[in-house]
Amino acid sequence: MNDAARLDETFHFIISVFVERGQAPHFTEIASKFSISVVEGKARLHGLMAARLPNWLFPETDLIASFAPFNNLPTQYRVSVEGEQRWFAQCGLESLAMTWMFPGKLVTVNAPCLDCGNPLSVDLLDGVIKRADPSDITFYVDLPIKQWYANLPFS
Repeated sequence: MNDAARLDETFHFIISVFVERGQAPHFTEIASKFSISVVEGKARLHGLMAARLPNWLFPETDLIASFAPFNNLPTQYRVSVEGEQRWFAQCGLESLAMTWMFPGKLVTVNAPCLDCGNPLSVDLLDGVIKRADPSDITFYVDLPIKQWYANLPFS
């Protein structure tokens, strides 16, 4: 198996664990899943993080902090699936992508507006916004996309 295929299967494993339990696996779980050494599990994790995807480790650790669209640490973007709140989205934009992680299930994102603090809520089902409160929610980032990689957690 080539490196790209290994990284791909590692990516899919991490995503599936997030979907199932709402938090990221540790690199030792990656090792166990693929029957490889712990050192190889850690190397796969670091290889995936170096692939320039919107994912990162908690600084100076081997712990997944964020793995789009999920965040492993609590954020203001609380995600519920069929009424169960167990997940956090990486950012406002990625919160909308959560619908693709849970096909056929109602996904609700609740968050405060980062400008005024008022509550925002969106229900999504298979990529379709079913309800938005307020109905005129808009998305805005005051940073050009080409500058996002300079500090992904900030972006």
